[in-house]
Amino acid sequence: MSSAIGANIRRLREERGWSQARLAREVCGAARVQGEPVGRQEVSRWETGKRTPREWLPFIAAAFGVPVDALKTPQKPAEPPLPTLGDFLPDDDPLAPLSARTGRRIGIGQVGDLRQRVHGLRLADDVLAGGDLIRPALRELRSAVKLYREGVHTADVGRQLLLQIGELAQIAGWIASDAGQHDEAERIYRLGISAARQAEDHTLAGNIAGSLAYQFSNTGREAEGLTLAQAAFNDARAEAPPKARALYLDRVAWAHTKAGGVEHGQGAMRALGEAGQALSEDSEGTESPDYLYWVDAGELRVMESRVYTELHRPLRAVPLLREVLSEYDATHTREMALYLSWLAVALADANEPEEAAAVAERVISISADVASERTAERVRVVLARLKDFADVPEVASLLADHAA
Repeated sequence: MSSAIGANIRRLREERGWSQARLAREVCGAARVQGEPVGRQEVSRWETGKRTPREWLPFIAAAFGVPVDALKTPQKPAEPPLPTLGDFLPDDDPLAPLSARTGRRIGIGQVGDLRQRVHGLRLADDVLAGGDLIRPALRELRSAVKLYREGVHTADVGRQLLLQIGELAQIAGWIASDAGQHDEAERIYRLGISAARQAEDHTLAGNIAGSLAYQFSNTGREAEGLTLAQAAFNDARAEAPPKARALYLDRVAWAHTKAGGVEHGQGAMRALGEAGQALSEDSEGTESPDYLYWVDAGELRVMESRVYTELHRPLRAVPLLREVLSEYDATHTREMALYLSWLAVALADANEPEEAAAVAERVISISADVASERTAERVRVVLARLKDFADVPEVASLLADHAA
């Protein structure tokens, strides 16, 4: 019975586009109780069947505007349920406000200051690597969470703080992942998903979830990466602007690619096509969040070329990568090294080992001063791929110079 009730609560909540925090507030309102005796965590326990909301059932039904029996009656799903971001929330609630807040009163001015620091950190990540930014990123995130939990603020200011915590978690998680701290990055990403969902910003939640899915796909957790990338798209697409949908589909394409196999390869190509279609719907009058400033046709070409490389289709990958690299700003050292690494692999797949070795030398040279685990891993991938051509003099020399 409890599993049926939990499934119905989740279904009815998602049909209305409510977060767990929103449902908790609606239930308290229907019960006309003071304070928040029901919170997001309690709703999560109901939905997962860990707790049965016996005395709350009439108020849950009232919040949804349905009879109590609608909560008790098992539903026959017409098709397998889509993955949802609710499955990826942290077990506890690191954003739960303290029962007795002792901090200062927080106004919209402090939120604006935090927004500027978050944006500055995002711009810094464009030109600096994770190893250089991990300490200031974590410091800012801890400070923002403390501000939210301990400070005194209105509901609107609290929501704005949650949005900035979500954005900060996305960039801090990305920085931690780039620095090779994958467990820390996952913890940060899950915190960000929770913050964005509590603020009821599904576009932001999808962006953070897509970043975590990308990490999963690149660190041996391909099945989880695909599930999460699809959940990010499914949960947010109804309200997401074109740029956001294009980015989610980019992540889906990469997740399919890393999952491997013919069927997933076809899935990757479909997702890339849908990403291009989504981006084509963007226009000057379409509003997008500031954090999507970098999503454009050039970035879609980058992902397309990487997908072709991973699928061992060098005749498509090499021209695309050359085009991308010819237009890329050389001040973005990390990205330049990463894209060159895929070009080196694509050239090897095209049976051009001499040119692949020359490009690989550039990758290694550029990566030497970049504190990024991603570039270090790509160097290892390139050298491993070139071992198949160890009898070619240029490759043999490169391998000898950079023997592990």
